[in-house]
Amino acid sequence: MTERERFDRLVTKYQPDHQSFFERPHFSRRCFFRHAAAGVGGFLLADEALRGETESAGSVETKNTAKNVIFLFLRGAPSHVDTFDFKNLDGVTPADLAPETFGNITLPTGILGNTARVVDKLAIIRSGLSWARAHPLAQKWMQVGRNPVSASGRIAPHIGSVVAIEKDPERSADQAFPTFIALQPRNLVGGGYFPVEHAPFRVNASASGLAATNHAAGRDAFDRRWQLLQEMDGSLRGPESPFGAKASGMGDLYGNAKRLMFNPVVETAFTYTQEESVRYGSTGFGNAVLTARKIIEQDQGTRFIQIDSGGWDHHGTIYDRNSGNNIYTQTSQFDPAFAALIEDLETAGKLSETLVVVCGEFGRTPGNLSNSRLGRDHYLQMFYVLAGGGVQGGTVIGATNDSGGRGPGAFTVETGWSRDRDIRPEDVEATIYSALGIDWTTIRQDDPLGRGFYYVPLAEDDAYSPINELWGSDSDSAT
Repeated sequence: MTERERFDRLVTKYQPDHQSFFERPHFSRRCFFRHAAAGVGGFLLADEALRGETESAGSVETKNTAKNVIFLFLRGAPSHVDTFDFKNLDGVTPADLAPETFGNITLPTGILGNTARVVDKLAIIRSGLSWARAHPLAQKWMQVGRNPVSASGRIAPHIGSVVAIEKDPERSADQAFPTFIALQPRNLVGGGYFPVEHAPFRVNASASGLAATNHAAGRDAFDRRWQLLQEMDGSLRGPESPFGAKASGMGDLYGNAKRLMFNPVVETAFTYTQEESVRYGSTGFGNAVLTARKIIEQDQGTRFIQIDSGGWDHHGTIYDRNSGNNIYTQTSQFDPAFAALIEDLETAGKLSETLVVVCGEFGRTPGNLSNSRLGRDHYLQMFYVLAGGGVQGGTVIGATNDSGGRGPGAFTVETGWSRDRDIRPEDVEATIYSALGIDWTTIRQDDPLGRGFYYVPLAEDDAYSPINELWGSDSDSAT
């Protein structure tokens, strides 16, 4: 039995919902009642969830090459055939996309000209395949690394929250920033059933810095009021709160927020000059990427940053510069910010320890544009771009077809890795954990469903795996 056949058998047996979104009803009646009962049970048991023991489903060796992750999430799903799996289709692809080849990577320099400066730092996965073609489902799937409508998917924390709970013991007492920060968040998945202190800290980038970290009456007045608050009801939010773990978690949040107050490191990380903003494109997305870089440079305990970029849903007028939203407008925001991030992290000596991940939730239809709207519709084939964190630059994993079928880029013809199948979101999730030194086969025994929460689904069956070829390795770490 090949690895592909084994994988298909596993997901068919355990996760029948993996069938693509538009090719099935969401639930049979039996499936509906099973998930409904699990969801209700999980809600009723939520207060009972406590930190428990963990175990490993297998003996694995993590890469442990990264300290931090910056996840650039391109919501709406960018066209893979117009960006990082570029296909030049006569009569369709505009000449001003200006493709150029750099070693084994072809980029459209007309829209990714800045990215071309750092192409030698990039690893591109072209054999990616989403599980769903509906935005909300696929977006959540990408953030929790599992089927969102499964029982565990309904309570699952964001990947960043898993990183936060795993890395919390490594924080030092003087580190003030939240472990998981989300910049420009849109429909962000939260901390799931995890304690509230591991949920994402949501903030919008601003040149004026992090709001509410000073007090109009001054620090002395703030300290007096803080002390009065603790005297009045501090015990209700303390470790022994009579209201349980949720109230204690709120007490932790209060304390964490206080560490951000009157802190000069906060101003250094969360403010920026106009000159810095211009380098990153002078956009909301660019300013968020700039802020992420400055947060990483301060080394204040943040280990996972997600930045959202919306507007990539190009069903119509994808190449029309006169339309309000097209491939040119979106890449004009992404391109300068991404290139500057890679360059500046390297200059600061932080790229080697920071894994940068770029993707949408799926790809877009290859070949000719739609006749009615002149755009590209939802498609499962997709790309991932990674850089830093020990990843070998100039790497291309997988290949799609160059002709025939539904058009160039329609399906994987070379998988490019040891598992010899399409690369799924769960594989990228396992890759992130491995890069950070987290055992991706971990099973937590604190979930409200009482089933054991797997960091990566089906770990006991070795269904998913880190993509070790990103580090130039030909071997699978699992033993």
